[in-house]
Amino acid sequence: MTEKSYDVVIIGAGPSGMTAALYASRANLSVAMIDRGIYGGQLNNTAEIENYPGYKSIKGPDLAQNIYDGSVNFGAEYVYGSVEAIKDNGATKTVITDSDEIEAKVVIIGSGSDYKKLGVPGEEEYGGRGVSYCAVCDGAFFKNRDVVVIGGGDSAIEEGIYLSKIANNVNVIHRRDQLRAQKVSQDQAFANDKMHFTWDTNVVEVLGDENKVTGVRVVNNKTNEESIIETSGVFIYVGLLPMTKPFLDLGITDQDGWIVTNDKMETKIPGIYAIGDVRKKDLRQITTAVGEGGVAGQQAFKYIESIK
Repeated sequence: MTEKSYDVVIIGAGPSGMTAALYASRANLSVAMIDRGIYGGQLNNTAEIENYPGYKSIKGPDLAQNIYDGSVNFGAEYVYGSVEAIKDNGATKTVITDSDEIEAKVVIIGSGSDYKKLGVPGEEEYGGRGVSYCAVCDGAFFKNRDVVVIGGGDSAIEEGIYLSKIANNVNVIHRRDQLRAQKVSQDQAFANDKMHFTWDTNVVEVLGDENKVTGVRVVNNKTNEESIIETSGVFIYVGLLPMTKPFLDLGITDQDGWIVTNDKMETKIPGIYAIGDVRKKDLRQITTAVGEGGVAGQQAFKYIESIK
């Protein structure tokens, strides 16, 4: 392994991580952002963003590029890699990746979250063959075909609206009798002739012909009636899981794996901060992510000054 050293290492190059890089590098700190994928995170899987200040509407990848351009403007580096662990050495930390050991005075964790799986028969088998967790990535494969969207939150409804521009019909299957998405998204969905809703229903199996998805088996959770809904595509949005496996032994997460911080983004370990979707919080939006990134970037400077 090679060894490198920075003032600040940021794990994750989503909106929060890129903003932290901007603030920390503007304070004349050496900064590296480490990510195992393209910068921007889930912004790259988002078609249209209509709730980010300064834009009536902007495509996710475009906003990702804009934020990234600012994040490296003062010298922050983008490093490709997968983080496997953090060692707390007191005054310094060691970030262990699949190829390097990187020393830092401050580590900011912005590793984000991943889509929760249904855990039903057929889901894994038909992954990439009709089962998807990203409408922007895979929606084009279902032009003029019928698809189902599973879930009732913001992601499910926003992605359902996006799919309605491509697919013939979008059936939103939700285990409750009302949506959890923001009202403006609900209004758009209910007014959309291509979107229909199946309430109080759980998907219990993804069906296929061994090559591709052909339908889903569902059960009404009030009547226990079972039925099959024919479909070509299954888009699943039933929640998020924190990407915190490499950090669990640090003792900074709650019982569900979310990292606990105070309003300064500090974990209980001095010099380790957490930002964005990986944090335990109520609202996970781009605006909250960039705000937390700004706080952490500034706090990193103050912490480093305090230990000189």
